[in-house]
Amino acid sequence: MKPWLAALAALTLAGCGRTTEPPAASPADVTPTTLQAQAAVARSLPLGDTQAFEDAARGLIARPEGQIRSEDGRVLIDFDAFRFVQGEAPPTVNPSLWRHARLNAQVGLFQVVEGVYQLRGFDIGNMTLVRGRTGWIVIDALTCRETAAAAIAFARQHLGDRPVSSLVYTHSHADHFGGALALLSPEQAQRVPVVASAGFMEEATSENVMVGIAMARRSAYQFGKDLPPSPRGLVDTGLGKGVGYGRVGLLAPNDLITRPTEERELDGVRFVFHNVPGAEAPAELSFSLPAQKVYGGAENLAQTLHNLLPVRGAKVRDALRWAGYLQDALDQLGDAEVYVGQHHWPIWGRERIAAFITQQRDAYKYLHDQTVRLMNAGLTPNEIAEQVKLPASLQSVFATRGYYGDVRHNVKAIYQFYLGAYDGNPAHLDPLPPADAGRRYVALAGGADRLMAAAQQAFDRGDYRWAAELLNHLVMADSGHTAARTLLARTHEQLGYAAEAATWRNSHLTAAAELRDGPPRQGIDRSVAIDMLHQTPTERFLEAMAAGLNGPAAEGKRYRINLVFTDRPESHVLWIENAVLHHRRAPPAADADATMTLTHGFFVRMMAGTVSATDLLLSDEVRVSGSGIDLARFLSLIDKAPGTFQIVTR
Repeated sequence: MKPWLAALAALTLAGCGRTTEPPAASPADVTPTTLQAQAAVARSLPLGDTQAFEDAARGLIARPEGQIRSEDGRVLIDFDAFRFVQGEAPPTVNPSLWRHARLNAQVGLFQVVEGVYQLRGFDIGNMTLVRGRTGWIVIDALTCRETAAAAIAFARQHLGDRPVSSLVYTHSHADHFGGALALLSPEQAQRVPVVASAGFMEEATSENVMVGIAMARRSAYQFGKDLPPSPRGLVDTGLGKGVGYGRVGLLAPNDLITRPTEERELDGVRFVFHNVPGAEAPAELSFSLPAQKVYGGAENLAQTLHNLLPVRGAKVRDALRWAGYLQDALDQLGDAEVYVGQHHWPIWGRERIAAFITQQRDAYKYLHDQTVRLMNAGLTPNEIAEQVKLPASLQSVFATRGYYGDVRHNVKAIYQFYLGAYDGNPAHLDPLPPADAGRRYVALAGGADRLMAAAQQAFDRGDYRWAAELLNHLVMADSGHTAARTLLARTHEQLGYAAEAATWRNSHLTAAAELRDGPPRQGIDRSVAIDMLHQTPTERFLEAMAAGLNGPAAEGKRYRINLVFTDRPESHVLWIENAVLHHRRAPPAADADATMTLTHGFFVRMMAGTVSATDLLLSDEVRVSGSGIDLARFLSLIDKAPGTFQIVTR
C-alpha cells in the first residue's frame, strides 16, 4: 500500500452565510473516497511497465532549459515548470494520468532514426525534422512564432545551421501550423514546397472565426490555461504539457495532396502522403518515409484515445471513418520500423507499431458499434455512456486510455453525430434555462439549507457526481451563495483529482478556481492571430459579423453598407433585412446608406478588435462616404462579445 493511502484528509466547510463576491478559499484536501479511487486505478493497470519510458527517452540529444517568452514578456513555455512530474503519483492526481504526464515531460531534441529528429515539449505538439539534401524538411510548425523559432534555433544549435527547405502541414489545427512564419518568410515560401492536404487553407482559416470567442473561453477549461503547474493544478493536457499562446500565423500551401495517396520528392527525400480528411481534422494527411522506414501518423494516431468531440467544442468527428483510416494505415505500413506522431513519443519495431494501430482502430470501432447498437435499442446518450466500456483487451492498453478523449464523452459524441444531442424524450425538447430550473429545484428541496444538507451528505459519502448536480442547481439559482460555491468547488476538485482524462481534470479544477475567484477579467486577444487573420477570406469575417448581429435590436432596421478595399480588387455589399445581416461580393450598391473604403489590413485589425471607433473616424486608411451616422448605427448593432462569460454560474 502506498504511504499516502494511510492518510485521511482533514476537510472543512465554510459557514452558511451568503455574499455576492466569490468566496476566497484554498484547495481542499483529498478525501478518503478519492484516495480509494486512485488506489483502485493503480491496482488495475501495469504501471510498472517501463517500455514507454524507454521510448520517450530514446535518442535524446539535448534538453532545453529556461523559458520561451513573448515580445511583451509573457511566459509561453517554461521548461522547468513540470520538473515536479516525477516519481509516484501524488494523491491529487490519477495514477494513470500521472504516468502519462511523466512521459509527456520527456522534452527536448531527439534523434528518431538517422536523418529524422523530433523537438518535443516546445509546445503542445511536436516539430519533426527530416534532413534533406540542402536543408531541413519541417513537419508541422507548432502553435506560434515564438515556440517555432525557439525549436528550430535549438535544432540548429545542436544539428547544424541549415535552412528550411520544405514545410509540411499534417493538418488544419493551429497547433500544427501557427508558427510557420518563424520558419519561412512569405518570400521564401514562394521558393520552397509548402505541402498540405486539399481543403487545408479553408479549414485552417475558418475553424475559429465563427465561434472562436466561445471556443477560446471553453478551451481555457480543457487545457487548464489559468491553472498553475502543480500536483493540485495543471500536470498535463493529454496531448502535451501546454499550449504556446503566442503569435499565430500561417503560410498558404503551394502543393496540395488531393488524391488518397501521392508521392513527392522534397529536397531529395521521398515522401508518400496519405490523404485522410474528416476524422481527427477536416483536412489531414499522414505520411511514409520509405527509405528511413518511418511511418508518420499525424494526429489520427496518438498515445491516447482521442476526442470525437473536444471538451472545448467543435464539429463532431466521424468514429467509423477514423477506424477505417487506421485500417488503411495498417495496409500502408509496409516495412516501417518506426512510428512518429505529431504529439507524444515514437514507437520502434514493426510488430509493436502494428499492434498499436490495431488497438487504436478497434477502440474507435468498438465505441462506434456499441454506441449504435444501444442507440437502436432505445438508450439515451447518458445511459449508453454508463454502459459502454472498452473490452478488457483494450482497457489495459495505455494508448487507448482516455487521457485526452474520454470514453463517456466519445460515446455521447457518436450519438450526437447520428441523432443529435436530443435524446428523443419530449420532456427534454424544451427544458428550462439553468437559472430558472435551479430556483425550482431549490424550492422543491425545501429551500437552500435543505439542498445544501443533501449535497453535504452526498459529498461526505463520496457521491461527487450527485453532489455536483445538486450544488449546480443551487449555484445557478443563487450565484452568491458562499457555502454552495465553496462545496461545489471542493466537489469539482475531487472529481478533477480522480479524473484520468487531462481534459476533464483541467475542466473540473478550472471550475473550482472560478467558483472561488470568478471568471477571467480579460477575454481572447485576437491580435496574437493577426498574421493568420490576414490569410482569412473576407467572407469568413462577414459570416461571423452576421452571427454577431443583435437580432432584437435590428428588428425593423434596414441599412445597406458598401465595403470597398483600396489595396485589392474586392468589394462587398452588406444589408440588413428581417433582422438578418446578409452580404455578397459585388460592386458597390448605388443606393447604399454609406460606403466604407479602407485597406484590407485595417479591416482585419477592425475584425480583430485592435482598432477603436476613434481610429475608424480618424485613420488615413479609412474613408467614409454617405451617412456616417447610419454607418455608426449599423456597426452598433453588432455585438462584441468579451469572451469572459460565466460557465459554472449564471
